[in-house]
Amino acid sequence: MFPLKDAEMGAFTFFASALPHDVCGSNGLPLTPNSIKILGRFQILKTITHPRLCQYVDISRGKHERLVVVAEHCERSLEDLLRERKPVRYPSYLAPEVIAQGIFKTTDHMPSKKPLPSGPKSDVWSLGIILFELCVGRKLFQSLDISERLKFLLTLDCVDDTLIVLAEEHGCLDIIKELPETVVDLLKKCLTFHPSKRPTPDELMKDKVFSEVSPLYTPFTKPAGLFSSSLRCADLTLPEDISQLCKDINNDYLAERSIEEVYYLWCLAGGDLEKELVNKEIIRSKPPICTLPNFLFEDGESFGQGRDRSSLLDDTTVTLSLCQLRNRLKDVGGEAFYPLLEDDQSNLPHSNSNNELSAAATLPLIIREKDTEYQLNRIILFDRLLKAYPYKKNQIWKEARVDIPPLMRGLTWAALLGVEGAIHAKYDAIDKDTPIPTDRQIEVDIPRCHQYDELLSSPEGHAKFRRVLKAWVVSHPDLVYWQGLDSLCAPFLYLNFNNEALAYACMSAFIPKYLYNFFLKDNSHVIQEYLTVFSQMIAFHDPELSNHLNEIGFIPDLYAIPWFLTMFTHVFPLHKIFHLWDTLLLGNSSFPFCIGVAILQQLRDRLLANGFNECILLFSDLPEIDIERCVRESINLFCWTPKSATYRQHAQPPKPTSDSSGVRSSAPYFSAECPDPPKTDLSRESILLNDLKSEVSPRISAEDLIDLCELTVTGHFKTPTKKTKSSKPKLLVVDIRNSEDFIRGHISGSINIPFSAAFTAEGELTQGPYTAMLQNFKGKVIVIVGHVAKHTAEFAAHLVKMKYPRICILDGGINKIKPTGLLTVPSPQI
Repeated sequence: MFPLKDAEMGAFTFFASALPHDVCGSNGLPLTPNSIKILGRFQILKTITHPRLCQYVDISRGKHERLVVVAEHCERSLEDLLRERKPVRYPSYLAPEVIAQGIFKTTDHMPSKKPLPSGPKSDVWSLGIILFELCVGRKLFQSLDISERLKFLLTLDCVDDTLIVLAEEHGCLDIIKELPETVVDLLKKCLTFHPSKRPTPDELMKDKVFSEVSPLYTPFTKPAGLFSSSLRCADLTLPEDISQLCKDINNDYLAERSIEEVYYLWCLAGGDLEKELVNKEIIRSKPPICTLPNFLFEDGESFGQGRDRSSLLDDTTVTLSLCQLRNRLKDVGGEAFYPLLEDDQSNLPHSNSNNELSAAATLPLIIREKDTEYQLNRIILFDRLLKAYPYKKNQIWKEARVDIPPLMRGLTWAALLGVEGAIHAKYDAIDKDTPIPTDRQIEVDIPRCHQYDELLSSPEGHAKFRRVLKAWVVSHPDLVYWQGLDSLCAPFLYLNFNNEALAYACMSAFIPKYLYNFFLKDNSHVIQEYLTVFSQMIAFHDPELSNHLNEIGFIPDLYAIPWFLTMFTHVFPLHKIFHLWDTLLLGNSSFPFCIGVAILQQLRDRLLANGFNECILLFSDLPEIDIERCVRESINLFCWTPKSATYRQHAQPPKPTSDSSGVRSSAPYFSAECPDPPKTDLSRESILLNDLKSEVSPRISAEDLIDLCELTVTGHFKTPTKKTKSSKPKLLVVDIRNSEDFIRGHISGSINIPFSAAFTAEGELTQGPYTAMLQNFKGKVIVIVGHVAKHTAEFAAHLVKMKYPRICILDGGINKIKPTGLLTVPSPQI
C-alpha cells in the first residue's frame, strides 16, 4: 500500500440484506449471511492500488448484518470543484443497463447465478456523466426526484444523440458547443447508450484526448512483489535533492507509513469504528422496548412497528481522527522510523522512551501485541528486513525469536520457510480446474474447517481453500489428500487471503519440513514411528506421567494423530496457532514433539488422577490450553532434548551443505533454529520399528554424547580431555558393563553400575558406591552405555519406572565410541 501522506482515513457503513433464520441450504446447513459473503468478496478490493485511486483498507462486521468499510479518504472531492454542499447522488451516475436490471432478489433462498450487468463499460458511462458535469459546471437531474431520473435515463434509448439531449434538458447546449471537438467526441463515446457499442476503458485510453494528456504524467508501474522473479530494485530512483526530501517529510514520519500500518496502529491506540460512527450519529441506538411490535401473530408475523430509519443507507463518510494515535506516538523519535539494520540494538530503536521499549520487550506476548509504540517499532523493523529478504534472512530469524508483529506475520512466515522465486507463475501454471477424485472429499471438509472465522467461512474463502488444496494435490502426485490437510492450509490462507500463490508456497515448504511423507497413500509406518518417538519423549521428560499412561493403556495412537497430522491446527483456534507456529517455524522437525509433551504437562494433574475412560473423555473435548505457557515450556523441553533423541528414519533427509569436511555445525547445541544435522559415521543408525517400540527411552548418537560430554581430541595421541568450561556437567554417563570391561576402557567421567547386579528382585536400585551420584544427577540427562542393546534398554526402563527423567541410551553402545579413541584407561595403582 502507498503511504498515507496528506490523505486521511474515512469510514462508512451499510447493512447487508438479512436472510430468513429458518431456511437452510441444499447441504442442510444454515445459509451464509450476506454480510459474510460481502466480507469475503471485499478482500480483493484491498489489492487494487494506484496513486490516483483511494485505497480500501478494511471491512468489519457488526451486529444485525451491519458492515463498516475503512478506506483512504480525501476531504476535497469533485463536488468541491462544483462548489456544492450535497453528497454525490449515486443513481444519477448509473449506466442504463444497470438501472434496467433493477434490484434482483432470489425467492427460493438459493444463491443467484444471474450475471450482473455491472462491469468496465458501465464505469465508462459513469465517467461520461462525471466529465459532463465538470464541463458544464453543474450537477445533472437536480430538478427531478430519483425515480424520474431513472426513467429519464432509460428513455435515452430512443434518441439519436445522448449528449445533445442531456445538454438541452439542462439548458447548457451553448456550453457543449464551445467545447473542443476532441472533448465532445470523448463525451459521446462515453455516453453511448448501448453497452455493446460503448468502448471499453482500454479502447477509450486510445482516444486522442488521452494521447495528448498521457505524456504529462509518468505511467504508474506496480512495484514488484516480495516473492517475484522481477528485480525489486529495477525501478528504484533516488530524489535529486535529498535536502528537499527531508523538508517535504516535515517531521511527520507517521504520514510516510502505509495506510494499512496507520490503521492497524490506530486500532491499537484505542480507535473504535462503531464509536466514531455513533459520535457522528450515523449509527443510532434505540431502546429495545421501543422496537417491540404492537401485536404479533402465532406464525411470527408482526405489525405496528414502522421501519427503523437507522437501517437505511447513509453514504456519509466519517473522517477518522489520528490525534489519539499521534499523541500516543509523540515521544517516538524520527530515527525509530529509519532503523539501521546493521545495529546490534536494531530490535529496539533508540527514542526518548527507549527504556520503556526495553521494558515492553520483557512483557507477556499478548501485552506486547497491544502496545502501540512497541508494535510501531517492530513493524518498521520487519518491514525493512523483509524488503531486504533473502539477504537479511539471518536477521529475520534473529528478530523472530523475540516476537513477530501480527501485521507482518504472513510475509515473515514465508521468509522463515525459505520461500523464494516466481511463486505466482508456478501457482498459475497448476491446473486447478480439471476434476480429480479428491474433489469430493475437499468439498466435504472445507465447510467444517475453522468456520468460526468470518473470512474462512465466506464463499470466497471456500473457493480459495478449494483452489489452494487442489493445487497442492495436483502438484504432488506422489502424495495424497488426507483429512486434516484443510486445517493445515487454514493459517496460511488466512494470513495470505489475497495471495493464494504465497499461501500455496508456504504450505508446500512447511509440509516437507515438519510432515515429511505424512501424506503418502500408505503412511502407517511413518505415523507409527512418529508416535513411538513421541512416546519416548514423554518418558524422557515426564516418566511418572509416561508410566501412568502406559499402565492404563492410553497410548498416543488414541489422541495424538490429529495433533501431528495437522500440526495442532485441528485442536486449536487460529489465534493460538499463530503464536504457536511463530515458535514452531524457528525449530526443526523435532520441535512438535516438545509441543505435544508441553500440552500433556498442562493436563498432567487431571491425567494422573484419572483412568482410561476419563482420559478419553478429556481429550474428546480438549480443555483450555495456555498457549504462551505451552510455547515457553516447549522451548525448555527442546533445549533439554539431545538432537538425535528424536531421530526418525522417515524424516526429511538433511540438506547437503557446502562444507564437505564432515564437521558438525558449530551452532549452539540447544538452539531453536538448529537444523537437522547431516549424517556421519557417529550418527544414529536406523532400527526396526518393532525394536524401537520395545524401548521406553530414546537413543542418542555417539556424536551427541561427545558433544554433551564436551570431549575433544588433543594432538595425535587420541587422549580425551574435557573442554574448559565453567558450567556444570550436562549429563552423567552410566556404563552398565562388568567392572573388568569398564577398567579396560571407558568414557571419561562415566560411572560403572554393572547390569547384572544393578537392581533387586523387587526392581529397586541396588545400593552401591555410585548410587548416591546417580541420585544427585536426577533431573539431568543420564546416558546408559553398554555393549548389549537389550540390557541398556532394560536398565533405562528400570530407571524410568523409578521416575528418573531424561534417561537415554547410547545408540550402538560402547563399540560406537571405541574407533574415536576417546575411551580412557585409569592409571595403574602404585
